[in-house]
Amino acid sequence: MKEFGIGKRVLRREDDKLLTGNGLYMGDINFEDQLHAYVLRSPHANAKIISIDTSVAKSASGVIGIYTNNDIEIEPLPCAVDSMFEFKKRNGSKRFFPKHDVLASKFVRHVGDPVAIIVAKSLILAKDAAELITVEYEILPCVIDPEEAIKNDSYTIYQEEGATDNIAFLFNQGNKNAIEEIFNKADHITRFKHINQRIVCNSMEPRGCIGVYHKEKDTYELYTNTQSVYRNREVCSKQLGIKEDQLTVICPDVGGSFGMKGMPYPEQPLVLWLAKKTNHPIKWYSDRSEAFLSDTQGRDLVIDAELALTKNGKFLGIRSYAIGNMGAYASNFGPMILSLGSTKLLPGCYDIPEIYSEVEVVITNKVFTDAYRGAGRPEASFTIERLVDKAAKELNIDPIQIRKLNLIKENQMPFTGPTGLVYDSGNFGLNLQDCLDKSKIDSFEKRKEKSELQGYLRGIGISVYIEATAGGVPETSKIEINPDGTVDVYTGALAQGQAHETTFSQIVADKFGIDINKINFFQGNSNLLTKGGGTGGSRSSYSAGGAILASTNSIIEKSRSKASDILEVKPEDLEFYEGNFIIKGTDKKISIFNIAKQFLGEASKKEENNKLTSFDSYTSEGSTFPNGCHIVEVEIDPETGFSKIDRYTVIDDFGVVLNPMIVEGQIHGGIAQGIGQALLEDTIYDTTGQLITGSFMDYTMPRADNIPSIEISMNSFPCKTNSLGVKGAGEAGTTGATGAVINAIIDALSPYDISHIEMPATPQRIWESINKK
Repeated sequence: MKEFGIGKRVLRREDDKLLTGNGLYMGDINFEDQLHAYVLRSPHANAKIISIDTSVAKSASGVIGIYTNNDIEIEPLPCAVDSMFEFKKRNGSKRFFPKHDVLASKFVRHVGDPVAIIVAKSLILAKDAAELITVEYEILPCVIDPEEAIKNDSYTIYQEEGATDNIAFLFNQGNKNAIEEIFNKADHITRFKHINQRIVCNSMEPRGCIGVYHKEKDTYELYTNTQSVYRNREVCSKQLGIKEDQLTVICPDVGGSFGMKGMPYPEQPLVLWLAKKTNHPIKWYSDRSEAFLSDTQGRDLVIDAELALTKNGKFLGIRSYAIGNMGAYASNFGPMILSLGSTKLLPGCYDIPEIYSEVEVVITNKVFTDAYRGAGRPEASFTIERLVDKAAKELNIDPIQIRKLNLIKENQMPFTGPTGLVYDSGNFGLNLQDCLDKSKIDSFEKRKEKSELQGYLRGIGISVYIEATAGGVPETSKIEINPDGTVDVYTGALAQGQAHETTFSQIVADKFGIDINKINFFQGNSNLLTKGGGTGGSRSSYSAGGAILASTNSIIEKSRSKASDILEVKPEDLEFYEGNFIIKGTDKKISIFNIAKQFLGEASKKEENNKLTSFDSYTSEGSTFPNGCHIVEVEIDPETGFSKIDRYTVIDDFGVVLNPMIVEGQIHGGIAQGIGQALLEDTIYDTTGQLITGSFMDYTMPRADNIPSIEISMNSFPCKTNSLGVKGAGEAGTTGATGAVINAIIDALSPYDISHIEMPATPQRIWESINKK
């Protein structure tokens, strides 16, 4: 059944259920006797809580209880990377990560910080009661701008907790002395300072959770839309002071995440604690306005980077200083994304001998930041690709030629870069040339002339990108062979739209040679496997896929001796093909499903359960490095500043591609979000910390008419660090998009001698740039 195997364009198995309205999301799950929770949130960005009066609200209709920090027994939220990295400040002192209580105790630190939680018979009644709670605040100065936060005379947000400034820690990498020597001797230095603006993740489905407590067993169930049921089980059990086996985490269908649902939140342990307190299931479900104030946000760095070159355009070194805004708290992977994540790939696809980077991560009175599609790699790619274009213009070198001069060559693979990353495979020059050819670069000038005749400016932008996906993260799987010819596949990964059911089933179908519709797929329940990782960092295809491949191999080897006994030959005389063990050189064979019957038959005689099954864990040798090239053409109306993406061409290298159709869908979605950041999206706070762009009335999301037709082609160089040879594809579109789009905008504006425009390049910003003189 190779028609369902690896590399085939198998239609998504998930779609029938979802498109016919039979998906099961958090909003669809309800219990007969459930109560509803609503979180009262701070209206202030920084304030001391003087008092909370809930007396009137507690007597309101339908209210079961109102709880503040003084009432609950839940540990603060952890920061995942705090135990993985040693963070220090510039003076060598320990990093400062403020305590993150699930309900504010003495202070609130951002608009939306949880203050109290109301439990009532309906959500409307809970909201009504919240209006009756009186909270007296002493409003304190707030700090919003990261460049202001780092100044010596800036107000110290956490001074009551012993902080002496707003700096969480300093991150640096590279050889500072070597880079200074290179820059001192360089013929030319190009500098590029920009803001990689804050983004609201805005997944289609908001967050939600339901807590259930079983008094007779002293066990809990948490229903939540997440990226890892195992991470939630680990964190929530610690916060509640219970054993992990007392908590089962169940995840239904998830309507998108983009990294935002990968970390623990206050509401999850709260609904579990409240379920035990009230002896009722407790449901909390966010609406969109609440999500803008309480979900983690992405990006938010000020980056000042320099590229040292010879007069002929050869790259010598890169250095950068950045200020990363983690917001009010240190969330999960947020501090690492702002520091290591945004700098480790600054050299991009180029042979740059030396690098030195510093990032000071600061605390402000904004919502805390964490993973958003790309998680540091788009920031790095944008920086180097804008630097390259800017350097080419300053040296009067064609931007294509300067790239060709400096790209890492195929014969240099594996290539160890100045940050220590080892690129295992790829051909960056081929990607660039193929993308140029596909984009019809030779006829660009004709298209430009045609645009000019119509009164428009036309520009072209290139982005040669590379990203590093999460490597070395273990993942688990279990496979059971059923005598009826079906296969059960269990994974510790968890899809939020990535089509795991289809692609993982293809691995099994390819190995066992069976119809994909005979594969039963299970995910999203912490009781299915003893442990698991989850989905994030574009790792599932090779980590979870690798575990599933390992399970298929284990099943085959476990069955081989049984097959040799039945066929009365030595195990080495058997070959396995499309679900059958075949005696070499003959047509005599036995199906793996018949062997499964033998296992069950023997077990029944012994009154045992002995299915033909295998549980496996797999860890890749390291990261994968998806790479490619984006070429974009834009048209701009100089009278209005309105821009339109007219052509979009992509070449990607994802190694072995499990399902090209699904991968192309991932690229389309990633590019859409990259275009959103480049042209439309911006998270704007006023000086008092109020979110000005707090709804879709003000926060501009990309629509269908903003996204052009995208031509995607692939160059596949198998990855050498995992058993499938795949490279993670989920975040590549976002990584390559912003640089290509903004480079095209700047190229179109070249008649006006404009060298920089901040993202998002809105019509207003473009018009003002044109008319500033």
